[in-house]
Amino acid sequence: MKQLIATVLLLIATININAQDIHLLNTFHIASEGRWDYIAIEPNSNKLFVSHGNQVNILDKTTGDSLGIIPNTMGVHGIAFIPNLNKGYTSNGRGNNVTVFDLKTNAVQTQIVTGENPDAIFYEEFSKKIITCNGKSNDISIIDPATNTVVKTVKVGGRPETAVSNNSGKIFINIEDKNEIVVVDATSFEVLNHWSLEKNEGPSGLAIDTKTNRLFSTCSDSKTLVVMDAINGKIVTTVAIGNGCDGAAFDAKTKLIYTSNGDGTLTIIKEKKKDSYTKLATINTKKSARTIALDETTHRVYLPAADMEPVPNGRPKMIAGSFQVLVLGEQ
Repeated sequence: MKQLIATVLLLIATININAQDIHLLNTFHIASEGRWDYIAIEPNSNKLFVSHGNQVNILDKTTGDSLGIIPNTMGVHGIAFIPNLNKGYTSNGRGNNVTVFDLKTNAVQTQIVTGENPDAIFYEEFSKKIITCNGKSNDISIIDPATNTVVKTVKVGGRPETAVSNNSGKIFINIEDKNEIVVVDATSFEVLNHWSLEKNEGPSGLAIDTKTNRLFSTCSDSKTLVVMDAINGKIVTTVAIGNGCDGAAFDAKTKLIYTSNGDGTLTIIKEKKKDSYTKLATINTKKSARTIALDETTHRVYLPAADMEPVPNGRPKMIAGSFQVLVLGEQ
């Protein structure tokens, strides 16, 4: 009987999605100017937060309707949430600080000075701290949300791109210029390990399966997804992905891994077992759609992008007024 109950619960917990049926469902257009980086969905809400220039646009995740903005976030990169404290946080790269705002009213409460060029930001459940990856100062800032102060700065030996947690005491950080993953203790906030990604270069997006203890690091320069054992740092396998990836997402219910590739594709990979991975599909998106947010409720993914015009011998230039968010999923 216990085995039968366990089997039924497993079936309930696992949702089957046909990767070939994932397609563009909607496009949300945003008129404001500026470049962008991360995008995030507030847990248990209908709010989609989109970094854009010097503000964060807040959209209804279903309709795309504007729900407000978080202003004066200079060079904003990412957004993090602590729903039980009714607090949101943005990492402001050009301001070298974090903005704290009220999740219900969107009102700005304060700003916190961090390391230089804070990039990715997330709430670490185990330590109950907000963590920013500071790309220019090669460190991470540990913020106590109870006091809205930086309680520790941790040098990581290179440029931290993004980070995830196993929610049981370890933090894992992609070090973009060293091609490694750094492990930090979530109690002492000391560096425990430097794990090499070997020949895989330019680690950018990072996701984790906390059940199987597998890390998914997208290495944009080598166009590979690296699957790494989060216990010992050994590389399990690699899977080819598109070019210019800057984001990864893992859906624990469907066991699908998504990589958002700036070349205009979305790679979908299935975790069949903890050491078995299969690329299921490559979906066309839009060039510049390099970051991603996964809605764990609807299993849809959101990709910020824009129409770009080529610049000879330079970085492509965004066409004014073309910024948008692509919504992909099954019907």
